[in-house]
Parts: sequence; C-alpha cells; structure tokens
Amino acid sequence: MKIAALVSGGVDSSVVVHQLKEQGYDPTIFYIKIGMEDEHGFVDCPAEEDIEIVKYIAKKYDCKLEIVSLHEEYWDNVVKYTIENVRRGLTPNPDMMCNKLIKFGVFNEKWGHQFDKIATGHYASTIERDGLIWLSTAKDKVKDQTYFLGQIDYLQISKLMFPIGNLEKKQVREIAQSQHLPSAARKDSQGICFLGKINYNDFIKRYLGEQKGQIVEFETGNILGTHKGYWFHTIGQRKGLGLSGGPWFVIKKDINRNIIYVSKGYETQYQYGHEVSLSGFQFITKDIWGDFEGEKEVTFKIRHTPEFSKGRISKQGDLYKIVSDEKIQGIAAGQFGVIYDTEENICLASGMII
Repeated sequence: MKIAALVSGGVDSSVVVHQLKEQGYDPTIFYIKIGMEDEHGFVDCPAEEDIEIVKYIAKKYDCKLEIVSLHEEYWDNVVKYTIENVRRGLTPNPDMMCNKLIKFGVFNEKWGHQFDKIATGHYASTIERDGLIWLSTAKDKVKDQTYFLGQIDYLQISKLMFPIGNLEKKQVREIAQSQHLPSAARKDSQGICFLGKINYNDFIKRYLGEQKGQIVEFETGNILGTHKGYWFHTIGQRKGLGLSGGPWFVIKKDINRNIIYVSKGYETQYQYGHEVSLSGFQFITKDIWGDFEGEKEVTFKIRHTPEFSKGRISKQGDLYKIVSDEKIQGIAAGQFGVIYDTEENICLASGMII
C-alpha cells in the first residue's frame, strides 16, 4: 500500500512515521509549506527548523521526502476566508478550512491521488461500519482533534489514516524519546497554522486596520471604554478588553456602529444560550437521518474542547437547530457546530453557526 505521510516537524507527525514503519509500511514523507509569503509582509512559519527535523526523520527511517508548497492556494482559500469572515463580524475557523481545502483538498489533487492513503498526526481514528468508513474520536479524549476534521467529506475520510489515534499523548512523547527523535521535547504548536509566531491581532490589523469604537455594558447602556475595532473581538471573549472590575465578557457586536457589548460576571445570563442554528450542514460519511421530523438526540461541540455537550437536533428547511440540555457559553457565529453520536464516539456532521 502506498502511503503519503504529512509531516510537519512536530512530535505527533514524527511519531506517525515511526508507527508506519513499525507496521511494515514505507511511507513517502510530504512537508507542506503553507506559511505566508514574504510579499504579504510576513515571513514563513518557523519552516527552516521544521524542515531540518523532517529531513532527519526521512533519513532515519529511509523514507523519500517531498517538500511542496501550497502558499498560493492557502492564501486564496484559507487566509482570505479568515479575513473576510472577521470583516463580517464572524469568528472564523481557519484550521478546519485548512484540513478541508488544503491538507486533504488541494494536496490530494496535486500529489495525494497517487497514493492509497494519506497519514497525518491528528488525534482521531476511523472505524468501518456497514461497509463504510466513519470518523471516530481518539483514545486521548483531551487531545482529540475530530472537531477540526468536522468539515471533511467521505472521499477524504475514506483515504485518511491516523496512526497515533490509538495512543495517549504521553505515549507519543515516550516513543519519540525512545527513538531519539529531535521533536521529542518540542512544545505543541499553539494558534493558527499559517501565522507561525505572528500575533493574530497584528495580522488582522494589517488587513483591516484600526477604528476606535465604544465598549458598552449591555444591561445599562453605560459606555465603559473604547476598543480598536470590532474585528479584534469575538463572542465569549474575556481577556484583552482593558476593563477593570470584571470579569467582563463580550456578548454581542454591532458591526454597523462598531460597538462591542459586554456583560459582567462569570454567571451573566447573556453569555449563555441553549440554541445553536447551523447552516451549510453536511454529513461526513452519509446522511443517517434523511428528511426526519421531530428531534434526534446527539452530542456536539461548538469549539475544540475535551467536553461534549448533550442536546437534541431538528431540521428546519435547510437549517439544523441544536437545543442543548444545558446552557452553553460563547456561541459565536462563524464557528462550527460539530455533531457526534450519543456515545461521543462517531463524528457525524457539521455546520456553521449563524
């Protein structure tokens, strides 16, 4: 079986190569350059160190290495999507779009189609049921990354392999140490993949600038302070508001008047909700419900967290609506609601929160 392994230089994808070799495979390693080009004012992600590590892994395990660039495709698909959604007052999810459009989209069109499987260092797994491949959660529930894979389709999931999905993070580190891999002690990357070490707000400022606006207390209408543009803030945000006497949470944005509304206290009712409406809803493997009436019990996530929420989903025209059993904090339009089965095992579908 011909396997393409996507290796970034981090500990997870490095161990993927080890696991594949242990299982008797001979993967071709691909390092995808997706940092932003210098012409956009930014330097590539810390790619040089990554590439050195990937070269070491390829040599150690005697694997063919291909360094490929998807800079332009990344810019056109993911970065523009991010900027445009922020401009519209939404909270985008570039990592989900990167998986859907770049790693398992354009990469497959250009190189992946020559291989039987594409292996990645995601904490996820696949299972076969009823003759179909389903996306399933990882053994390590804290590290599980199925939320970020919620937008992929059946052609993509049927080709994917997750060699570390059956391991705990601790075990992955132990394997890396025992094999003396240079990434063994490397910290996990934080933040958005294309930004590297660039601050998110600096990136947004470069494209959307600054515009002074008011921070207003939702309940009273009192003006509490000023901000530099609604595009720097997201629903549910607590840090970075510069207000004393908090905690204060962003609960609403008026993008026409550039006003941020906040409410005080951890228990403020305004930062919680029970209903989540999803547009562009799509199943990963297949539509398991069809044109159903009434409600289906599900578990779901509205952001990448270890915890699942329980609720009921119903269909209303083209929209799907989740009613959560318990109140949930920070429902942000533009993020994704990802739906799982009641056992918190199979990742079924996702849609964008509106």
